[in-house]
Amino acid sequence: MISTYQRLKRQRDAGEIDGFTLIELLIVIVVLGILAAVVIFALGGITGKSAVAACQADGATINTAVAAFKAQNAAIVPTGSITVAGVSVSNMITGAAVGVPYVTSWPNNGIHYAFGMVAGVLNIEVPGTAAWAAAPVTGGTLASGIAYAGPTSPTAGCLNVT
Repeated sequence: MISTYQRLKRQRDAGEIDGFTLIELLIVIVVLGILAAVVIFALGGITGKSAVAACQADGATINTAVAAFKAQNAAIVPTGSITVAGVSVSNMITGAAVGVPYVTSWPNNGIHYAFGMVAGVLNIEVPGTAAWAAAPVTGGTLASGIAYAGPTSPTAGCLNVT
């Protein structure tokens, strides 16, 4: 076996044999596998970061809409939902009693966060809270939640999104 290896090595060095050996191919495959593993682990945190960025953008949009609603309708409390013709809807979405909608829908990123109104205050719910576990968010109505204090507030913002 050693003599066969030495004979093939001499032939290859002399240029009589072209191509790659099995060992060379295996080394290349192993190196590519290691590089792929490094890339996968490096990109692992991107999902969490994108959820935080989406929450920050949604929070800023809804916060602006609530501020505009309150500025133009000081006598009316913005609601997460009201009943119109037997259907529970938000006066922020339908424009009921104010004539113009301020948002088209309540942002809600399924498993990461949800926004809604509780007693005229914009709230956010994130996983890990009792309200999140108790009931799903529907149509901008939160069971409770935390008063939204801006996208970068660690106690009431998007930094708690997981």
